Amino acid sequence: MVRFTVLASGSRGNSTVLSGGRTRILVDAGLSCRELFRRMRLAGEDPATLNAIVITHEHQDHVNGLAVTARKLGIPVYFTEGTHRAWMRWLSPRRQMSYAQWLEMVRKQAAERQAEPESEVLEIDPPDDLNQDSPDEMAVENWVQTAPTSSDPAPESVLEPPCEPAPDPASGRPPLVKDDPTWLPAVEYFRSGQPFSIGDICISPFTIPHDAADPVGFVFSSEGVRLGFATDLGYIPPNVKEQLRDLDLLLLESNHDLEMLRDGPYPWQVKQRVLSRVGHLSNDAASAFLSEDYDGQAAYIILGHLSENNNLPELARVAAERALLGRASLLANRLQLAAQHEPLSAISF
Repeated sequence: MVRFTVLASGSRGNSTVLSGGRTRILVDAGLSCRELFRRMRLAGEDPATLNAIVITHEHQDHVNGLAVTARKLGIPVYFTEGTHRAWMRWLSPRRQMSYAQWLEMVRKQAAERQAEPESEVLEIDPPDDLNQDSPDEMAVENWVQTAPTSSDPAPESVLEPPCEPAPDPASGRPPLVKDDPTWLPAVEYFRSGQPFSIGDICISPFTIPHDAADPVGFVFSSEGVRLGFATDLGYIPPNVKEQLRDLDLLLLESNHDLEMLRDGPYPWQVKQRVLSRVGHLSNDAASAFLSEDYDGQAAYIILGHLSENNNLPELARVAAERALLGRASLLANRLQLAAQHEPLSAISF
């Protein structure tokens, strides 16, 4: 049996459980671990049976509970390499400091080195020309030789530990979260356009237009059932249209009503981002796809990622129903809307 359960869909968090054969995967983990588990149990899903987490992109509403959930269950996380790197950068912000702050830090470290017991210092006389330099000046000289170029971000401490600390040699355990918040039990990379499998589920990732490092949508296949997953895209390019064919279920973004967005509370820069070709799909754009490019084959169509500030479920539903006029039936094109605050009833094949 194939089972598809949207736990949450919207700007505050997105996550879906997909089951096929003996395999269960979580698509995105945009809610806290506790809330993900609560909603899974509400939907009749056991969190302990999850085999993996698959990530579409690194925005917070898709990865907020990722690390804790993966660690709690001890399961691998599948990313594109670009998404994984962007996620790690988000969790490990670069430390910024002024030159004066950095120099003060170097002075303190130099003073600490001078205060170390003589037994710990190598007893070799330095050359005469270095005896005339203070420890601070030598440290500055060494830093200048390795300083980032002008094209790099602002200088950060060169004495910081590596971003991937090694396991404790005594216990062999992974580093503590406070030492490395990006630690995961296992990481697997996939590439857009190259299908891969997790257990009984075959996954075909495809590139989508969104302002993230390497965002993707998916077509999942298991037991002869095909499910399309396409949210967070500014428009629907030809490659996405081609992927969203011959499906049994389609989850499609219907993020905002154009008038509500333009008249709404968002700053103009945010409105421009949402409206752009790497933003989010409007009700009108989703409707245009359903009326002009959709092949009409899916048993279920789920509208997802509805904005709470710039959309109404009734507006999204009416736009989609107009596009599907004449196609809806008991066996095909049954329309459902995914919600932000409660899981959608599971759909089984």
